[in-house]
Amino acid sequence: MCRNIKTLFNFEPPATELEIRDASLQFVRKLSGFNVPSQANTEAFDRAVEQVATAARELMASLRTTAAPRNREVEAAKAKARSLARFGPGE
Repeated sequence: MCRNIKTLFNFEPPATELEIRDASLQFVRKLSGFNVPSQANTEAFDRAVEQVATAARELMASLRTTAAPRNREVEAAKAKARSLARFGPGE
């Protein structure tokens, strides 16, 4: 499940709110063990997702680097090549 959490820092254009929320959701799912929480746990689950998203936004805003921003398309192509090398062509 955590394979779906992508690096969000130092990209051009910067990570979107949707990307931050999706990564936060995956993190909370992994920690809680729930893909979809029960009705009794929905409020706590949703609150945790928002708190993780807030922490992620604050973290990315405070990080500094001298490296040039990475290009999303180039990084996606590299990931696809690694996947192809690891798993071979899909059917």
